Amino acid sequence: MTSYQRREQLIEIGRSLFAAKGFEAVSVEEIASTAKVSKPIVYEHFGGKEGLYAVVVDREMRALTDVLINALSDPKAHPRQIVERTALALLTYVEENAEGFRVLTRDSPKTDPSNSFNSLLGDVAVRVEDILTEAFKRQHLPAKSVPYYAQMLIGMTVYTCQYWADQRKLSKEQLAAHIVNLAWYGLSRMEAKPELRYESEKAMRDAEKQAAREAKENAKREKQEKKASKSQDKSPAETENDETDEAIATESQEQNNSI
Repeated sequence: MTSYQRREQLIEIGRSLFAAKGFEAVSVEEIASTAKVSKPIVYEHFGGKEGLYAVVVDREMRALTDVLINALSDPKAHPRQIVERTALALLTYVEENAEGFRVLTRDSPKTDPSNSFNSLLGDVAVRVEDILTEAFKRQHLPAKSVPYYAQMLIGMTVYTCQYWADQRKLSKEQLAAHIVNLAWYGLSRMEAKPELRYESEKAMRDAEKQAAREAKENAKREKQEKKASKSQDKSPAETENDETDEAIATESQEQNNSI
């Protein structure tokens, strides 16, 4: 092999091993053994596995950045078209670069504290915020919530793609349609001041009040049922006496009130 061919071979092998095992679990010995070369060859080209990993990540980052930025960069496109295009573009990348995507989404090495993939998602989030800001203005929604919704959309899409990378029961077009279905209809029906319907403190207080009212009504109903049951158990004479006593008590009370 030429030096260039050997370098490309090592990059391909490194990508496969990092995707399958993660950075920490891969050694220079394993890389060299898989490539059927000596360890010094790996050091000669990359200075160690850190250098090889950096090259693999850099290539995948550039490829994925181009894909996403192109999908997000058409100012004349309808917002829904941008959502569709971006979801489909990311799924296409995953389909065509499964190992590279796994490398990016695995835990980054300790030598990369900034985490390149998270950095890329941060850049994409800024673009998504610009698109959402315009949409929020049209719907008269508060702009301060835009960054959070941008992160929600990105997180939902990326984690769905991670799952799909290993569970491809749907085509990329079908899955893109599902992502857009949730994202678009969620965005188009948003409330300006959303509230938790069941789990907020206010909802819990209202539920407690409702439970207290129902308990009171149940107690009143039970009392009436007991009274009716007692009336049925008494003889006609006892019932007549009770009614007479109740009438006398009522008349006495009315006299006292008039006095």
